[in-house]
Amino acid sequence: MPREWVYGRQAVLAVLRAARRPCHTLYIAQGTVVKGILGDIVVEATERGCEVVYVPRSEIARRAGSSGHQGVALLTDGYPYLDEVDLLQRVEDAGSDALVLVLDHLQDPQNVGNLLRTAEIAGVTAAVIPKRRAALITPAVVNASAGAVEYLSVSLVTNLARVVEMLQEAGVWVYALEGLPQAPTLWEVDWTGPVGIVVGSEGEGVSRLLRERSDGVVRIPMWGRTTSLNAATAGALALYEVRRQRVAAATQSE
Repeated sequence: MPREWVYGRQAVLAVLRAARRPCHTLYIAQGTVVKGILGDIVVEATERGCEVVYVPRSEIARRAGSSGHQGVALLTDGYPYLDEVDLLQRVEDAGSDALVLVLDHLQDPQNVGNLLRTAEIAGVTAAVIPKRRAALITPAVVNASAGAVEYLSVSLVTNLARVVEMLQEAGVWVYALEGLPQAPTLWEVDWTGPVGIVVGSEGEGVSRLLRERSDGVVRIPMWGRTTSLNAATAGALALYEVRRQRVAAATQSE
């Protein structure tokens, strides 16, 4: 598997603690005081038998391809995606609590990282991203998520529409998040069963094919003059409405 340099303190620590990827070499900037989170990184790397090397900050920037490395970079393998079989197994295991996030060709790494960070915190069963015309789980996305993607199951697929159909066949109700005026709001949909949410790209929203393939379209109401939300913000609001309803339902059943 190709190797890559993950950078940023939270991202590197998450890679080490999640232990889903090997630890090859850890670079620390020369002259850095090794304490706090950086001390935790060195301890985790040492316990895993990772080589720790102190190098100039410029060398870390060169390896990472970014100046925002915070004095640390880790050489590891590429991100461990789920295949479609594993995705469906995760959904089956989650049962009525299954919650799948489908990213319809989001291309901004910051957006993708922010949204996947929220997805992990909200307890999403799995996220799905397409192989083409989308931001993959690169070191930039790992850093933008503050390492949260290392604890999240992400499936990389060739055909989003086919995967949506597979999810539906597995009993998942899939809704496209789109600002159509005739669509019901998030609050009017029952999210207490196994569901999937499709979040569209930054410029074009959810594609026509996925809208038509979905079981329904839902919207987030807006009262200001701005006509749309950032994709990561819209997805976060939807995920937390799902969790709000599920917590309320569980509380009522007690």
